[in-house]
Amino acid sequence: MRALRVPVGEDDSRRANRRDWDRYADEYQATHGAFLGDAGFVWGPEGQSEADLRLLGDVRDKDVLELGSGAGQCSRWVNEHGGRAIGLDLSMRQLQHARRIDDETGIPVPSVCGTATQLPFADRSFDIVFCSFGALQFVADAAQAVRETARVLRQGGRFAFSVTHPTRWMFQDDPSEDGLVANQSYWDRTPYVEVDDATGMVNYVEHHRTIGDWVRLLDGEGFVLRDIAEPEWPADHDRVWGGWSRTRGLVTPGTAIFVADLLVTHDK
Repeated sequence: MRALRVPVGEDDSRRANRRDWDRYADEYQATHGAFLGDAGFVWGPEGQSEADLRLLGDVRDKDVLELGSGAGQCSRWVNEHGGRAIGLDLSMRQLQHARRIDDETGIPVPSVCGTATQLPFADRSFDIVFCSFGALQFVADAAQAVRETARVLRQGGRFAFSVTHPTRWMFQDDPSEDGLVANQSYWDRTPYVEVDDATGMVNYVEHHRTIGDWVRLLDGEGFVLRDIAEPEWPADHDRVWGGWSRTRGLVTPGTAIFVADLLVTHDK
């Protein structure tokens, strides 16, 4: 497997990441399922929950869409707290895990297989759209994803999403002290790509946007930014998850959560 920095468009990103998540889903759920909880809402590897941060507001009687829902843990939490959540994920294998946990918990989450850039929902269908580390850093056309979110949200609706903190792009994805040495420009938006040596096939793509990029994308679609939450690493938290660790988390943020409300709609 070779790691490269090369341009990759939306279609190739989607195909590569669908294959990757279908391959990785079983391992992901086995490794992280207990940490996430069957009906839990964790915003990132630091472990802060929606119950603690309350970034969505009151979800009771709200129509809610989760982008990159995986096995539906966050959506299941929303439904357990009186909301009406629907999940959307690119990976069919992740959605099969969602159905399994639906049956085990008795808290069903209606889910569809799809992409954030082509949401299969009518205009003004939801009061809240959120994404907990599930989709947006894997999307090449972030502008289209934000545009689609604005389309399906009702006036005054909330959009909240967590991504790898943009400043992490400067560092290696390494949980040790070596991961605290900057070796990449923050402003270099060339995607990170993994290519299979034998086939030349693109197997994984991740895209980078700066904090300013996200703010401009949101503003361009009529959103008003309410918060950029940067969860601190809890003192008693020792979990290592990819490049996230106590070593790094105590000195630099690993997750950014953008919270915005739709105040201007662009109805046809």
